[in-house]
Amino acid sequence: MPRDAVAPKDAVTAELSVPAKDAGPATGAATRAATRPAAHSGSERSRARARAVRNRTLLVYGCRLLVLATVIGLWEWFARTGVIDAFNFSMPTKIWDQIKDWALHGTAQGSLWEQIWYTLYEALLGWVIGVAAGVLLGIALGRVRFLADVFGPYVKVLNALPRIVLAPIFLIWFGLGPASKVASAVVLVFFPVFFNAFQGAREVDRHLVANARILGASNRRVTFQVVIPAATSWIFTSLHVSFGFALIGAIVGEYIGATKGLGLLVSSSQGTFNAAGVYAAMVILAVVALLAEVLLTFLEKRLFRWRPAEVGAER
Repeated sequence: MPRDAVAPKDAVTAELSVPAKDAGPATGAATRAATRPAAHSGSERSRARARAVRNRTLLVYGCRLLVLATVIGLWEWFARTGVIDAFNFSMPTKIWDQIKDWALHGTAQGSLWEQIWYTLYEALLGWVIGVAAGVLLGIALGRVRFLADVFGPYVKVLNALPRIVLAPIFLIWFGLGPASKVASAVVLVFFPVFFNAFQGAREVDRHLVANARILGASNRRVTFQVVIPAATSWIFTSLHVSFGFALIGAIVGEYIGATKGLGLLVSSSQGTFNAAGVYAAMVILAVVALLAEVLLTFLEKRLFRWRPAEVGAER
C-alpha cells in the first residue's frame, strides 16, 4: 500500500519535472525576446532623435526662406505701389535684371566675374596676411608677459583708431592697385584675430602647462604642442568675423579709388544714380561672404570633430 501510494507521487513528480526540464530553452528564448525590445528601443530612440534634428533643420531653413521671401515681396510691392520711392530704393526685379545684365554683357570695367575675382583676391590676400600676423603676435604677447607689457599700450591705441580712415592713406602710399586694398583688409583683420589669439594663449589650462614642464617640455614645445592647440578654437572663432572685415577693407579701398572690383561698381553706380547697381553689388558681396562662411564652418567642423556637441544643438 505505501508503495502504491508512493508511485503516484513519483509519477506526478516525474510528470512535473519533465516540463520543468524542457522549459529551459523556452526560458532562454523568452529572455532573448525580452532583451530584443530593449536593443530595438535604443535604436528607435536614435532614429527618433535623428528625425527630430532633421525636421528642426528643415524647419529652420524653411523659416529663413520664408523671411527672405517676405522681405523681397514687401519690398517689391511697396516700390510698385509707390509706398517707397522706386528711384531711390529700387526694387528686387530691377536688381535681378542688373545682375543678369552684368553677368551676360559685362560692366564698364570688364566682365562681372573679373570684378568679383579682383575683390576676392584682395580680400583673401589681406585676410591671410592679417590672420598670420594676428596669430603670431597674439600668441607671442600672450606667452611672453614682457612683450605684452611693452607693446600692449600701442596695440590698444591702434585698435582705438577708426581703421577705415586709413584707406585714403594707403591709397596715397600704394596707389590705385591692389596693394592699397590688401593693406586696408590686413588692418581690419589683424585686431580681432590678435585679441582672440592673445586671449586664447592666456586662457590655457595651467595644469596642462605644468604637466608638460614636469615631463621635460621646453618653452618651444609647450607653445607648439599645448598653447597653440588650446588657442585654436579661439582663433577659429575670430576667422568667421575677420573674413567679413577683409571684404569690407577691400570694398572700401576700391570705393575710394581703384581700376577694378566690386567697390568700383558701387562707386560708379552711385555716380550715375543707379540704385539697382548699388544693391546688385551688395547682393553679390553677400553671396560671396555667405559662401566663405559655409566653407569656414565646414573646415571648423572637420578640424574640431573631437569636440562634444553643444547641449542645445540636439534640441
